[in-house]
Amino acid sequence: MLETAVRTASARSLDMKLEVIAVPVSDVDRAKNFYGGLGWRLDADFVVGDVFRVVQFTPPGSSGSIHFGKGITSAGPGSAQGLFLVVSDIEAARADLIAHGAEVSEVFHRAGPGQPAISGRDPEGRSYVSYATFSDPDGNGWVLQEIIARLPGRIDGNSTSFASEADLAAAMRRASVAHGEHEQRSGGERDENWPDWYAAYMAAEQTGKPLPQ
Repeated sequence: MLETAVRTASARSLDMKLEVIAVPVSDVDRAKNFYGGLGWRLDADFVVGDVFRVVQFTPPGSSGSIHFGKGITSAGPGSAQGLFLVVSDIEAARADLIAHGAEVSEVFHRAGPGQPAISGRDPEGRSYVSYATFSDPDGNGWVLQEIIARLPGRIDGNSTSFASEADLAAAMRRASVAHGEHEQRSGGERDENWPDWYAAYMAAEQTGKPLPQ
């Protein structure tokens, strides 16, 4: 029993990074044109004879990628559903996808898990509850989900990172607004330590810790 526990503990200390999702398509070149048209990064297009081809794309700022091609998956084209793309500004992300040729639903939100869809972005600006959807030419379904502040435990509380310049800029803008309110509560005087305050706010927001006031 002790040996098993040691092995289990050891195994759990290893990183297991989900990096690739297989997306079943019927026409590889059509799918390649679609995802390339979205501005996603083309990482690979390998062909082995007439039986195997793998195309890999990575969405902007993502550490995970998609594969499609020949000999990749036995799933039926269009059967991949609920593929989530997390964004920090759902309206901007929707507009960007539309500008790149995707047909994207209107933004909607839910009052809670399993609740019916309500038109528009969440009026309170809460994370995890605002969405939009789109599909590729085969009908594989993608979901945009707006997440600004993570729930506790979702990110290592001792480390903070941003996937792109856009995410970092958006976080700085939110910190700027919050800091302005902080200065007003403090009598309207300029806070000379604003860089430290910004850093604390941005780290707390990302890791789900209480925000500084």
